[in-house]
Amino acid sequence: MKVLNLQCAHQHAFEGWFASEDDFQSQRTRGLIACPLCADTAIRKLPSAPRLNLGSSPPVTETVSQPAADAPGTALAVTNGQNAPLVPGMSPAQQAAFLQALRQVVAQTEDVGEKFAEEARRMHYGDAEARNIRGQTSAREAMELLDEGIEVLPLPLPALLKETLQ
Repeated sequence: MKVLNLQCAHQHAFEGWFASEDDFQSQRTRGLIACPLCADTAIRKLPSAPRLNLGSSPPVTETVSQPAADAPGTALAVTNGQNAPLVPGMSPAQQAAFLQALRQVVAQTEDVGEKFAEEARRMHYGDAEARNIRGQTSAREAMELLDEGIEVLPLPLPALLKETLQ
């Protein structure tokens, strides 16, 4: 197994695992490798040092606090597409932390899709159970929600983040 440090044209760094150098080259030329942040397929290999696993350590367990049962739900609007540029100049560690935070958001929210604005209003006015949701809406609709006193947070959510990465 060959672990490579990769980078897209937007300078997002990520790691890829391949059976061999030929496997990497083959997948790259066929456009099968895409950046997990922006879905760009213009990928290049970065220089890297070999990684040696010389021992094992216990796994790190992460604890995430859940909102109280009576806490109102948080509405989350995804207003940008898969090619949304993230913060330029983000270091690999910052990118990893950002992706981890986005994965937690996806794991802890219900995707209501295109019905985001409708569901956020139903929750706000007590017609639906308050819960953490995410979905898509236009910038205009998000502004209207804010004008109504409904808290929303536009968030660039890369399309590849919703899928299982192989």
